[in-house]
Amino acid sequence: MTEQFFLVCGGIGMFLMGMKAMTGALREAAGTGLQTILTRFTTTPFLGVLTGGLTTAAIQSSSATTVMTVGFVGAGLLTMPQALGVIFGANIGTTATGWLVSLLGFKLKLGTMAMALLFPASLLDLLGRGGWARTGRMVAGLCLLLIGLDLMQAGMKDASGLLRPEMLPSASVLGLLALAALGVVLTVVMQSSSAAMALALVMLQSGAISLTQAVAIVAGMNIGTTCTALLASLGGSRPMRQTALANLLFNIATSLMVVPVLLFGMEALQSIAAQSNAMTALLVFHTGFNLVGAMVFLPFTQQFATFINWLMPEAPKDTLVDLDRGLLADPAVSLLAVQAALETLTLRTYAAMSAALQDPADYRSLAALQPCRTGLAEVEAFLADVRLTRDDAAQEAGFSALLHQTDHLLRLLERLEQTGRISVLLEDPLLRRPGLITGVMLSRLAGSQGEEAEQRRLQRLARLVAQRKDRHRRGLLLGEHAGIFDLSEVFAHTDAMRWLSRSLHHLERLEHYRAQTRALLPAFARSQLSAEDKKTEGILPSV
Repeated sequence: MTEQFFLVCGGIGMFLMGMKAMTGALREAAGTGLQTILTRFTTTPFLGVLTGGLTTAAIQSSSATTVMTVGFVGAGLLTMPQALGVIFGANIGTTATGWLVSLLGFKLKLGTMAMALLFPASLLDLLGRGGWARTGRMVAGLCLLLIGLDLMQAGMKDASGLLRPEMLPSASVLGLLALAALGVVLTVVMQSSSAAMALALVMLQSGAISLTQAVAIVAGMNIGTTCTALLASLGGSRPMRQTALANLLFNIATSLMVVPVLLFGMEALQSIAAQSNAMTALLVFHTGFNLVGAMVFLPFTQQFATFINWLMPEAPKDTLVDLDRGLLADPAVSLLAVQAALETLTLRTYAAMSAALQDPADYRSLAALQPCRTGLAEVEAFLADVRLTRDDAAQEAGFSALLHQTDHLLRLLERLEQTGRISVLLEDPLLRRPGLITGVMLSRLAGSQGEEAEQRRLQRLARLVAQRKDRHRRGLLLGEHAGIFDLSEVFAHTDAMRWLSRSLHHLERLEHYRAQTRALLPAFARSQLSAEDKKTEGILPSV
């Protein structure tokens, strides 16, 4: 009995280690591409379901997908309705692990082969680099998973006499609730619904539990898997806590859908078990009730989000940027949060500057840029506390680009305080045209999210103004000698010209580093702009 207990415990531990190693290697292999997919292809709840399902099936961890999604909501990269779609899909995607375990561990029985593969896979992980090391870690993780499964089966093989279905709670309402609670506890303790599912499959195969009891336990596992996201949201922003709460309520509601199955659908599951086996019937049930849960909730995603907002109302924001310090635990998500914040601040600044460089000029937006200055100070303080992952070149390059973007935006905001320069600029016959063109370009840049063609036009304009600067200055000085201008006019027009040249330099550099961050980090899709940003769009002048 003691030996069997240790075999089961050791098997669970090896399964968990294997799952962690394999999931980590798959996430590393996906890299920023996974983040790009989650932030770019979730524009509707339906696309969110597809993205969440495929992502979870690819990295073999619904908890990883859900925690990542909660972090993206906190970073402002996803709205809650978009995140809900991903959560619905993650519940479907996580069922792929059960089918994988059933195929490799129970039907093909690859545990012995896994023992043979573990040594070369471990050597590849230890001695290899980059993609080879990741491949070795992924294969080694899969081997540990299968070996752990074999140990669990060995431990439970002779335990059927010690643990029988009648020893567990019966199929009464209270008994099924107790079994569901057992499923919750198992998943919370293991921190892996996949490991808990594997244990349920082993117990079902050995005859330690009946199919009805397994169904109730698996329903509880769906609730237990939300624990990781709840822990990740503690101390986080309100949107993060809202998303974690929505995940919990969705999984509770989905698990409650099991009740009619237990009352009226067990004959169908028993029929599947008779034609195939009990494990297949349990996997069909697991996939089916998660799929039905997503289909039921999907049409009401917006209403569900409204209900969550009612349960946990969001306090009105008094700042343009609200960076959650809890995101600092994950450097990648921290950089995404800064990218989103800088995008908001940059678009607001472009809109205000574009409105001022129009005929007639509108300086009201420039006067309302104080929230941008406050937000930029918050971005600087947040970046100072970001601790990058060691030897991650992409993170380091993205961090550097964000620092440069912050610096040039700060300098541009300082120049926009000099509204007197703009009025002189628009009165100067030679400077008026490039000034108005700059305003139109800013409008287009804000509207196009920095298309390459607009960036090139901005670079050409910056070079043109820089070339004309010295010639115009000489002309002004000659005009002063000839008595055409007085000295104060010369200084005013020279300062206006210098203001335009340096402002264009900062704009050109801003667009350069914005393009870099879009290449290094997931793009901040225009459809994901906050309501505050969309208000900004309304004040952009028409072109």
